[in-house]
Amino acid sequence: MIGASLPPILEVSGLRKQFGEHVVLDSVNLVVPRGSIISVLGRSGIGKSVFLKCLAGLLTPDAGEVRFENGRPGRFRRRCSYLFQGNALFDSLTALENVALPLEQTTRFGRREIAQTARDALKSLGLDKFADHFPAQMSGGMQKRLALARALVTRPELVLFDEPTAGLDPPGRNAVFEMIVRDRQRFDFTAVIVTHDVPEALAASDRVALLEEGRIRFEGTAAEFAASDDCIVRSFGDNIVTLRTSLDK
Repeated sequence: MIGASLPPILEVSGLRKQFGEHVVLDSVNLVVPRGSIISVLGRSGIGKSVFLKCLAGLLTPDAGEVRFENGRPGRFRRRCSYLFQGNALFDSLTALENVALPLEQTTRFGRREIAQTARDALKSLGLDKFADHFPAQMSGGMQKRLALARALVTRPELVLFDEPTAGLDPPGRNAVFEMIVRDRQRFDFTAVIVTHDVPEALAASDRVALLEEGRIRFEGTAAEFAASDDCIVRSFGDNIVTLRTSLDK
């Protein structure tokens, strides 16, 4: 597990975002150690995806700062990838074309080099035999791997995952978190995941943060989360125990 003592790849301070009179993020602070997997937990509709989009520059914060190794935001955006909720694959493009698209948009590679790099990315995730398939011809798990191949093809240092297990059954959720852990080691990236899948996040993450009422209510290791006396933090664990007890009756 990666400790909080490692140099941060990302520092968020005083982040604020509101829509009209509704304040979604209110002075959010978070430090992301390089090489770590950190999951941001919280109830549905609490603002997790808004937070992630502010990190990626897809939304402009009303106040606060996002620092990427003390660099400017533009430098940060060139060195990170975003895996959208629902994958956001292009139905009219093949798997190979989907993965090649970021290279076409962000590099000066020639057509042959783009195609080979995209094929290598597909192969690394076991999808090389499906290069000519369209997303609709692939299973949900394969589509998730395809979206990850597209996110990793530019070799980013930071990957932002927006509810990567949305719509998946329990085995599918486990498989996605296992994939993130495995590929973090293989491709040497840092991961920030927003999710409401607490058990899977606690098992896979080096650190977790809990977003509540626009602020980070808790930040620490999974063990610290499980041992916390904070009433809101405990409610997440208590809900899991209650559900398991009910199912066992």
